[in-house]
Amino acid sequence: MAKYLSKEMTLKDDVFHGKYYDLLIIPTPAISADWLEEKYDYDGFIFLSKHAAESGELALTCHSTGNFSTAKFGGNDKQVAIPKPDFQKVYLQTLKKNQSKFSEFQITIEATHHGPTALTKPSIFVEIGTTEKQWNDESLCSSVASLVHQVLSQPIKEHPVAICFGGTHYPSKFTDELLDGKFALGTVIPKHTLGDLDEKLFSHIMQQNSMAKAALLDWRGLGPNKQKVLDLLKSTDLEVIKL
Repeated sequence: MAKYLSKEMTLKDDVFHGKYYDLLIIPTPAISADWLEEKYDYDGFIFLSKHAAESGELALTCHSTGNFSTAKFGGNDKQVAIPKPDFQKVYLQTLKKNQSKFSEFQITIEATHHGPTALTKPSIFVEIGTTEKQWNDESLCSSVASLVHQVLSQPIKEHPVAICFGGTHYPSKFTDELLDGKFALGTVIPKHTLGDLDEKLFSHIMQQNSMAKAALLDWRGLGPNKQKVLDLLKSTDLEVIKL
């Protein structure tokens, strides 16, 4: 993706400069890029990355980052990054409009997971999955990169933002909301991590999602922590919506 985007950009020092955004090729894995702001000053970060899944199902994904318990893949324990909801919504809708180019691929968000988590500006991951074949497919990577460029080359529409609770790692209800509903999505806390949610972590998530106006609940996908989530949300001004 970077190779495709950099063709129209000007390299100065270690940064490719473009009309609408700059491009960095970083020396560390993207999930460990908590150091970026020590060297670069931008108003947000979009990570172009590869997606791996045990299922082998082909997927084009986009997700926010964070750890709800121990940091196993970059970032810090019990820390979530500031999401980039409007870009995510417009990008995923753009992917969907171009579904015919990616007919074998599932277009989906993923629940919030992995690092980096410590950046002070909004960030998001754009990923191509699911095997080495797709990661090295120049035609596929160029097609996805051209859509990222398309989104970043025009003003990104603002939407009301919702934090999401429940569901699986590939949360279909929240993906549907992103594609067809009115909300853009902030942090997505899946069912299997709700056991780690306590007042301190909840307060931190709220702080990182200060733009949020609503909480979307996958009502059947909250498991045994349904009441805990409802009790925590009572302390907020968020509109609570059951899906």
